Parts: sequence; C-alpha cells; structure tokens
Amino acid sequence: MKKVIVFGPGCAKCKHAEELVRRVADQMGAQVEIEKVSDIQAMVKAGILATPTVAVDGVVKASGRIPREKELKVWLAG
Repeated sequence: MKKVIVFGPGCAKCKHAEELVRRVADQMGAQVEIEKVSDIQAMVKAGILATPTVAVDGVVKASGRIPREKELKVWLAG
C-alpha cells in the first residue's frame, strides 16, 4: 500500500492538492493511505520549505505546486 502525505497549512492550493490526490486514488482504485499534515512545526521537522508538497512513500514528488493528474497516476501506480 502506498502512503501519500500532503503537506500544507490549509490554503486553497493545499486543499486542492489533497482533493486531487484523493480523487485520483479513488479513480484508480489504488490502495493508498493519505495523510494531510497542516502543522507548521511538523512541516519544518520534515524539511518542507514550500507548500503544497506531496510525498509518496517518504519521497517528495512535488513541492510548491499542485501535481498534475498524470503525474499522480504514475506515482500511485509505481
């Protein structure tokens, strides 16, 4: 099972990134655990410098932008 973490304080872009991850995972029928981290201290501890950030299985895949649906499909399938 993949683990996806969406880091962001709650801004519109961060919410959109989380919604997109959930929608793509549902469309794919992928077994994915999705976590949203909004705590600034937790983001600093994880080394997150820009939001939204999307990490898959502990690897940052997109930072400071909303990932494209096509990218998410590759990350969740791989």
